[in-house]
Amino acid sequence: MTDILAKRNHRVLAQYALTNLLVAFDYDGTLAPIVSVPDRANMRPATKRLLRSVALRYPCIVISGRSRSDLLKRLGDIPLVHVSGNHGLEPWAEDHLFVQRAQRWVKLLTPRLAGHRGIVIEDKTYSISIHYRAVRDRHEALQVIDHAIHDLRGARRIGGKLVVNLLPKEAPTKGEALERSRRLLMCDAALYVGDDETDEDVFRGFDRTRLLGVRVGVTEDTKAEYSLRHQTDIDGLLRQLAALRSYARTA
Repeated sequence: MTDILAKRNHRVLAQYALTNLLVAFDYDGTLAPIVSVPDRANMRPATKRLLRSVALRYPCIVISGRSRSDLLKRLGDIPLVHVSGNHGLEPWAEDHLFVQRAQRWVKLLTPRLAGHRGIVIEDKTYSISIHYRAVRDRHEALQVIDHAIHDLRGARRIGGKLVVNLLPKEAPTKGEALERSRRLLMCDAALYVGDDETDEDVFRGFDRTRLLGVRVGVTEDTKAEYSLRHQTDIDGLLRQLAALRSYARTA
């Protein structure tokens, strides 16, 4: 990976900005910093202001593991063209069978994890997340969680930053959600910025000739070609995108 904000990569960003470009972001760890209490994950005022500026210049979307209703509250009146929750499942793949499956997982896992202080199950209607950020021995907590979920039917496990996500196996990935948005919006290419394992579904699965993939944080375990060194660098990327297209879009 190479830093997308490095001077030598300015031409790459500029070339994409000249195309009919879809700009897409994850939320936690990308637009907003990772915090100890997920409910407190809010964008900095400067990030929100810059994102608004970018959304006025490019078709802009957010694809996150959060529920769509939660995202809409946090993103406010920023003029995004689309917001997708539950790792790309909402709103296009909403299915009552997924709701029933997630409820079944919660019912099974609650007693299994009840004796493990600091492990928290988050029910997101169509999927669930099991957080262990508050546990001191995180290695042991992950072993406990993996043992608890090993026999769940119809579940796809995706790891994350001190969280284990469980999604319906048939649910669309973030990559599929991004491609659907690109086609519906008739964009030639997409820029996607994400920070976690769930975002690898984009970096691995999306047509590489149409994607500028940027991973937040330096890691070798990614298929993204470019990086941002720190979450705070998102402001620099947003600033460059806005500068590269000085006019506001009309549609």
